[in-house]
Amino acid sequence: MRGLRIPISRRQNRRLKRDAGIRIGGGSTIEEGKPAPDFSLVADDGRTVSLKDLRGKRVVLYFYPKDDTPGCTVEACAFRDLLSDVAHAGAVVLGVSRDDTESHVRFKRKFNLNFPLLSDPDAKVHRMYGAWGKKVMYGKETEGVIRSTVLIDEKGSVARHWRRVKAEGHAAEVLAALASA
Repeated sequence: MRGLRIPISRRQNRRLKRDAGIRIGGGSTIEEGKPAPDFSLVADDGRTVSLKDLRGKRVVLYFYPKDDTPGCTVEACAFRDLLSDVAHAGAVVLGVSRDDTESHVRFKRKFNLNFPLLSDPDAKVHRMYGAWGKKVMYGKETEGVIRSTVLIDEKGSVARHWRRVKAEGHAAEVLAALASA
């Protein structure tokens, strides 16, 4: 006979794990107000993009699961459409996924995207930014990319972190945060 099972909600389960010091998948390893982890990733055009090279600019770093899929396309096209407003607010947009640069080139060309797409094939940067972990898809727990965005200020600190975002309307939410900061 197995131990007595008491039904609890998912929220209660997460709280118990947190209080017990168990790291829950997808938990952020970054905090608002703290320095953003530095990274260097290859962009769709073959050049290497490093966070340290972007000091003095605000950076919208958004993580998405896969090129040319419905939700990722909605999010990318929204950032594309708002890019001039984002640039006017003194920020650059960088999209990050595990896809290779060839996939990024096709995706960028197909949807006329106007910002760099960075390749993180081993999900190292995803993990540093809390964008990789356990999630539930179609009722099944799986591990993978967690759609999220990090706004990094001019000094390289995390100004805002959106976890587990919805693709629809998220770019506008980021733009509003840029405008109010």
